[in-house]
Amino acid sequence: MRKQKAKRIVLTMFGSLGDLHPYMALALGLRDRGHEVVIATSEAYREKIEGAGLGFFPVRPDLLPPDQAQEMIARVMDERRGPAYLFKKVLLPYLRESYEDLMAATEGADFLVGHVITLAAPLVAEKRGLRWASVALQPSIFFSAYDPPILQAARWPAWFYGLGIGATRGLLSIVRQVQSAWLRPVGRFRHELGLPARATDIDMQVSPYLHLALFSRALAQPQPDWPPQTRQCGFCFYDRLEDGQKLSPQIDSFLDAGPPPVTFTLGSSAVMSPGKFYQESIEAARKLNSRALLLVGADPGGILSQTLPKGIMAAPYAPYSEVFARSAVIVHQGGVGTTAQALRAGRPQLVVPFAYDQPDNGARVARRGAGSVISRRRYTAVRAAVEIHALLIADTVTERAGYLGDIVRWENGVSEACHEIEKQLLKGD
Repeated sequence: MRKQKAKRIVLTMFGSLGDLHPYMALALGLRDRGHEVVIATSEAYREKIEGAGLGFFPVRPDLLPPDQAQEMIARVMDERRGPAYLFKKVLLPYLRESYEDLMAATEGADFLVGHVITLAAPLVAEKRGLRWASVALQPSIFFSAYDPPILQAARWPAWFYGLGIGATRGLLSIVRQVQSAWLRPVGRFRHELGLPARATDIDMQVSPYLHLALFSRALAQPQPDWPPQTRQCGFCFYDRLEDGQKLSPQIDSFLDAGPPPVTFTLGSSAVMSPGKFYQESIEAARKLNSRALLLVGADPGGILSQTLPKGIMAAPYAPYSEVFARSAVIVHQGGVGTTAQALRAGRPQLVVPFAYDQPDNGARVARRGAGSVISRRRYTAVRAAVEIHALLIADTVTERAGYLGDIVRWENGVSEACHEIEKQLLKGD
């Protein structure tokens, strides 16, 4: 391959930190290869992105600050109505603004990297004649009939998928039709822009040039019905502390003060609508007589102001790479970013899915022998204590989690993804 010239590359995304962090990791990898890199996303992430030394460009819609976002997050995280609400009430009303902002962000760009819910990305790429890549951060995006996802709104019984590829493909087609109805405004906007008509479905978010699967083979293997332009690279990790900070002395001291604790976290979205998760978790830890670390975010449940039992600590945040490997068991919501970090740590997991890809990610962890799953509605202190105890004493689960951790740590998602993007850049020269 001939030497790669420096290019201007724009990465655009919308979502939580679990969505942002892989893009920051990829952006830093591309920057280190000499490219000019800009992340185009919500204004709320400007400080974080610029603090990492990366270019930033604001793209609407903006994220609400945590103290105003709780009601919206609760609706977005509703396991049945959440996806429709996300598209119809959060994303589509800003389609024109997103397009205008992203057109400005891509002025002079050589390549664009999109996100599955950045609806303007394919429009901008096509209008500008840009080569671009789409990204799948989780296996459920693929809707593979050979490796079917657990669907949040209808967790179809295993026997249905057992009816064969044809029946599974038919079911997934019905779900796609429902999603396609949400995207009809995108088709109308394409017409206004003078772009050729395309079938209005979720596949319109997939680049015809390069589709990056940024998750590990420890979570899912390539399937025959993945788009042929898919390249599976592995997870892209970023969770560093800003400005050279270290893990807080309080958390570091707590982790060193006794046996590894059970760590409870809900990522960066579900944590804003936790329900009774943390209260039940505290009681579960008490029943087990186990040390516990609770990561509670902005703390809408008021855990930080409570007097907690001895051996239990609560904190707003800690980098997962710093605390997961020092944990006995990790209890989390199953977001792909959190799942990736837990897999890399090689520790047993108890997954409590809230919405979207989380039931599928949890099921995959369980099928691979690295943990178990409790539904959000059935998560009580008694059930959690039973499941956590089972994970603590199961040597086979610990061994399997360690094996999967070795796979994840061996992969280099950033390097592989950068390599695939640079191959596309050479084709465009």
